[in-house]
Amino acid sequence: MTTDDRFIYQATDPDEEYGVRSEIITGPVADWATDFSHLEPEWSADPYPIQDDLRQRCPIAHTERFGGGWLPTRYEDVAAIAYDTDRFSSRAIIMGNWRPPSDIAPIGGSPPISSDPPFHQHARKLLLGAFTKTAISRQEPATRAFCHELIDRFEGREVVDAAAEYAQHIPMRVIADMLGFPPEDGPRFREFVESVLEGINLPPEDRIERMERLFNYLIGAEIFGQKLTADHVTGAMALLLIAGIDTTWSAIGSSLWHLARTPGDRERLVAEPGLLRTAMEEFLRAYAPVTMARLVKADMHWHGVDMKADDWILLSFPAANRDPAQFDRAGEVVIDRQVNRHAAFGLGIHRCLGSHLARMELRVALEVWLERIGEFSLADPEAVRWSAGQIRGPRALPLRLGRSG
Repeated sequence: MTTDDRFIYQATDPDEEYGVRSEIITGPVADWATDFSHLEPEWSADPYPIQDDLRQRCPIAHTERFGGGWLPTRYEDVAAIAYDTDRFSSRAIIMGNWRPPSDIAPIGGSPPISSDPPFHQHARKLLLGAFTKTAISRQEPATRAFCHELIDRFEGREVVDAAAEYAQHIPMRVIADMLGFPPEDGPRFREFVESVLEGINLPPEDRIERMERLFNYLIGAEIFGQKLTADHVTGAMALLLIAGIDTTWSAIGSSLWHLARTPGDRERLVAEPGLLRTAMEEFLRAYAPVTMARLVKADMHWHGVDMKADDWILLSFPAANRDPAQFDRAGEVVIDRQVNRHAAFGLGIHRCLGSHLARMELRVALEVWLERIGEFSLADPEAVRWSAGQIRGPRALPLRLGRSG
């Protein structure tokens, strides 16, 4: 294997520590149907035209990168895989440069999100009580007060970064409160999240070292005067990184980005605050932040393609949410859309157990913002920066407060 100007390739031999051979391939995409990569800048900036094109000419795209993988773009295919736990494993949910060994199933590294049946049901049941509507409603007053506190800090400023100074802080504070961690440690979660979710193209030893930073933090924490158990650590890691933080701040940021560039929708929501609950479901559909991964369990012919054991499946809920076969005016953002059975929170047994929490945080964040800052616009559209990888949302979102021009 040679290295040229277009591709960077690294490989590590199999060893006992990592269990499987790892591969890293990055560089310009020649053809998204046969060479897709969710790490390239054009995907981060605007994946929807790419997904729409694939849905028309190659609805299940393929890549040799990361050791081989598939990208379904039709709702029916995404749903079929999400519900099929017999042929697709959740033992690895982040498509990257190495796969955990198959014997890690059915528990996985971060139960329940990485668990297969029958273990999954029991692991999920342990967490359900903390995410009921009643439990989440207790978090709302503190969340609302914190949103006001964040906006108070904007006093006298014309331009603010709504991603770094608003959206990203909200779920970090809420999760810190829920788990009993000191509020001042909330910002540390941002480093953990970005290290794990955006560092997937690093060598395995670097990725494991980054994960250990989070483990060491959690193991060192105490709740009710006692150290967390190892099982609690892994469950908390999944909650914090996958279900609790980056997904929600991405949804908040994407919604503010849309309203900043769509004054008609912004003005309507300011005038009709009762429409917000419906509008935010449309923001979740149109800008769904989450793409999950699965691994093929065994060689098979599936929906017209030949899949191999341990091939990745990039399960794109954002692509499913924009399938015109499933949604009328799928490529448009219709803030008063009445029928909206979107897949932003996933499908099947792994549907997000924190959906009530995410909805509360998104609603409160938007309510407070629109109440306090009714007029805002993009300060510089070219300065907006989107995250790379499987969780998509604005990392930098400079907004001009008040009337533009």
